[in-house]
Amino acid sequence: MTRRVVVTENMTLDGVVENDGTWFDPTEDSDRGRELAAVTAEHAAASDAFLVGRVTFEEMRGFWPIQKDDTTGVTDHLNRVDKYVVSRSLDDPQWEGTTVLRGGDDLEREVRALAEAPGKDIVLTGSITLAQDLLMRGLVNELRFFVYPVVLGRGRRLFPEQWSGSHLQLIEQRPIHDVALLRYRLSS
Repeated sequence: MTRRVVVTENMTLDGVVENDGTWFDPTEDSDRGRELAAVTAEHAAASDAFLVGRVTFEEMRGFWPIQKDDTTGVTDHLNRVDKYVVSRSLDDPQWEGTTVLRGGDDLEREVRALAEAPGKDIVLTGSITLAQDLLMRGLVNELRFFVYPVVLGRGRRLFPEQWSGSHLQLIEQRPIHDVALLRYRLSS
């Protein structure tokens, strides 16, 4: 693959990636929020494609494009990059620059075609089911976790039970206030 497929997730210390609204706010206006936004901008500069499932897409489409004075830079980034949403039911994405991928049996072929096209990183965030599917198919090149010092004890986690994984090579660890950024390269 020419381009990297990068899964970026905000996660609790006990591995929960499902955001119930109590531990992660992407618009946080604090020193930590501004520093996290700066790191997110670094990562955004290395990508030109955004890949999500339908549920995450609809949540983001209903939130980011209408933000005014977004200091995080996420709105500008998402409006600028090519967006790919995997959905069997969505016909009109109603967000400029969005292509609908049908997934299912064609998912691997569709993602490989994106990865083999010229460009920068393809980033998936949220979209737990899609991320798990890509992991199971060996289509993820990098995992990027923002680990928050919270233990929920319940909620959806990223790694499916049947995924035996591959070797994860730590390529970056960085403290951002009380959040830890951990980046791993996947290899067989």
